[in-house]
Amino acid sequence: MAQLFVKQAQAYAKTRPTYPNKLFEFIASKTPAYDLVWDVGTGSGQAIPPLAELYKNVIGTDTSEKQLEFAPKLPNVTYHQTPPNMSIDQINQMIGPQSSIDLVTIAQAMHWFDLPKFYDGVKHVLKKPNGVIAAWCYTTPCVNDNVDSIFNPFYRVDSEPYWEPERKLVDKKYMDVYFPFEPVDGLDHTGPFEFEFEKLMRLDDYVTYIRSWSAYNTAKEKGVELLTNEVLEKFKHAWNIEGSHEKLVRFPIHLRIGKVGNCCN
Repeated sequence: MAQLFVKQAQAYAKTRPTYPNKLFEFIASKTPAYDLVWDVGTGSGQAIPPLAELYKNVIGTDTSEKQLEFAPKLPNVTYHQTPPNMSIDQINQMIGPQSSIDLVTIAQAMHWFDLPKFYDGVKHVLKKPNGVIAAWCYTTPCVNDNVDSIFNPFYRVDSEPYWEPERKLVDKKYMDVYFPFEPVDGLDHTGPFEFEFEKLMRLDDYVTYIRSWSAYNTAKEKGVELLTNEVLEKFKHAWNIEGSHEKLVRFPIHLRIGKVGNCCN
């Protein structure tokens, strides 16, 4: 999975959305302590700054050293490059001992994981009985009817052959993702819970965001340019219909949240 994002690491860091404060406030309201967070698949660290404000210490891990180069450097944050599947011994050494983590977060990455093996590590390291795991994804951006009418067939038809099969879990808003955890206190299910992030973008930013897709770069490696001049002209025309250069782009966010409970003592 790491290799899918190496070539576009800088574009990913620049144009991928950060996340709304409401998301982190909601998650933090469900954790009983605020000592230590493990952000898994942290990439270029989009989730790191708000976590670092709410928790005493944060550990960010990723399989891609290149992406970690672009992650924000903060005094209470430590980063580690890790193998795709970590053993319990590696978790003890790099993350913490058994029952030491208050919160595990996974932002737009869990669909790449070997989930049964990953969850073994999560259940080992989360505090018992109320350590929390929170995983979220965001689906396709919404701009306006003009731009979306170009984007939607481009995403669903043109780019579809080049996405990894795991992407379907994102398209389904993590509703079908394997998530063997109990609802956190105050909730009667584990989600998905809906949030939204808004970002002002220019057309160049929007196109750079598309170029950060793993599917775009997979297509390039196979000799296919998805953003042909014809496609770019369609986006340019649609973008300029309403006149303003900057547009508010909305990214729907879908959160699964649960706790280890008594099942994992």
